[in-house]
Amino acid sequence: MLIDIIAGARPNFMKIAPIIHEIERENKEAGLDISDKNYLQYRLIHTGQHYDRNMSGAFFEQLGIPEPDLNLESGSGSQSEQTGRIMTRYEKVLIDRKSDLCIVVGDVTSTMACSITAKKMGVKIAHVEGGIRSRDWTMPEEINRIATDSITDFFFTTSEVANKNLASEGVKKERIFFVGNTMIDTLLSNLDKLKKPGVFDEKSLKKGDFFVMTLHRPANVDEEKKLKSLIDNIAKGVEGKKIIFPVHPRTKKILDDLGISHENLIYTEPLGYLEFIWLIKHSKAVITDSGGITEETTVLEIPCLTLRDNTERPETVTQGTNELIGTAPEAIVPALKKLMSGNWKSGTVPEKWDGKASKRIVQSIYELLKDGQFKFYEPYVDHILMFKAEN
Repeated sequence: MLIDIIAGARPNFMKIAPIIHEIERENKEAGLDISDKNYLQYRLIHTGQHYDRNMSGAFFEQLGIPEPDLNLESGSGSQSEQTGRIMTRYEKVLIDRKSDLCIVVGDVTSTMACSITAKKMGVKIAHVEGGIRSRDWTMPEEINRIATDSITDFFFTTSEVANKNLASEGVKKERIFFVGNTMIDTLLSNLDKLKKPGVFDEKSLKKGDFFVMTLHRPANVDEEKKLKSLIDNIAKGVEGKKIIFPVHPRTKKILDDLGISHENLIYTEPLGYLEFIWLIKHSKAVITDSGGITEETTVLEIPCLTLRDNTERPETVTQGTNELIGTAPEAIVPALKKLMSGNWKSGTVPEKWDGKASKRIVQSIYELLKDGQFKFYEPYVDHILMFKAEN
């Protein structure tokens, strides 16, 4: 049984690491070898969507992931260019040796591209983090989610909200596996391995007395005047406390061109996973437009201000420590005033965000296997039947 595990961009690595560890553990504990029809042999495929060493390679080392079996080296370019390169190169991999299952995670370009290629080659698809929705069609990630889920065979979901989303789209419950959040598996398993980054001592930071910020979404960083206004308001709203800003290469160029600087704003290069989580864990709060970080802050009980109008992870708001501030620069100072006055809400950890999601995924894969073959479900049938019922 050959499983392809796809990793393309930085967030993917935290999600695939515990799945790989669990497959290896299960094979070892079951005493299976490669000759057994239920032995789970995996092939780790790095699409190369993130190609900078700081954005990908270090994660393999820190999270104990083996070097990829294959690197498609898709490199930079527009989304369409990346999609095309990933699809054609993954197709060649499948022509050379077809896998039985393709596991994709999250919602990046690699997720969609490899899903489409696998489906056309007759390979079943499992989507880890399937069913999450922002309802915002201006986000490339939302298009990736919808396209991927429309052809997915097996859904490994993070929340009951995702389950309901899939059910409303006509996906039958026997194809939905509520397993929890593999990113939280990685977080919890690495809490005792976190590393204090050099910037903490270099800038004389104090635990619980600084902010961490990440910005990368086009809605926030592509409009120069808006970006400057966002950062000016943030720098003002934190009342002199230092802000650590690990800068995405794309964003750094824009910031350099604008000459944006504040005495309390500290730029760093992208940090390794263990260093970045150390900063979050010891910060006063996080300011971000990322989705995944809001999950980590929820579990770590760190206040999080999200500069977006919507989220595909609503449980981080309804249950966690996250609040949607929006993208209007003028909304930032009142939100920060609320935080600085000590009036931020407390959060709880969502169901099954307990570090055991990967174990549930591997157990589900075994449940789907019969005599070395996966149970057959036709993804399109559910959607077609639902469409006919509504019309």
